[in-house]
Amino acid sequence: ALVAGGASLDARDARGRTALQVATHARQREAIRLLAQAGASLDLLEDDRYDAVTIAAVADDPATLALLLSLGASAKQVTSRYDGTALIAAAHLGHDEVVRQLIAAGAPLDHVNNLHWTATIEAVVLGDGGARHQRTLAALIGAGARLSLADRQGRTPLQLAVARGYTAMADQLRAAGAP
Repeated sequence: ALVAGGASLDARDARGRTALQVATHARQREAIRLLAQAGASLDLLEDDRYDAVTIAAVADDPATLALLLSLGASAKQVTSRYDGTALIAAAHLGHDEVVRQLIAAGAPLDHVNNLHWTATIEAVVLGDGGARHQRTLAALIGAGARLSLADRQGRTPLQLAVARGYTAMADQLRAAGAP
């Protein structure tokens, strides 16, 4: 009714969120579809600098992410106060299915955020070394992420995995030829 009445599709609430972003938080896929079809912008950033793709990625919501990507939302945006990407956010949380979707959608594998971390580094540094982070790391390795990119202290993902005692992740990195 609001769309039919000419309401602004990209109006913002007190937190800078559009209706599409609120619908993404709420996993209201039909509302997302209707808003997009009516012309709502898919790639706007809210006050915390998250776009709808990053919101779905952080929420570990593959179905909503798939819908957003199918509607034309970008997996390539720089988002968050860390100048990261949805891929970096999903990798640090171990959201392996979401990571695979973002990779398939062309998310930048080797983007370096303002902490000087990539998705690969975040999967190790902020991960728990468990199965989901191992699958996340495998997806990044399989997609061709550069394993030589190091953090500000010059530590590579392999060195970080070894330092944390993440044996399975270190083995994955060694098998891929990581320095």
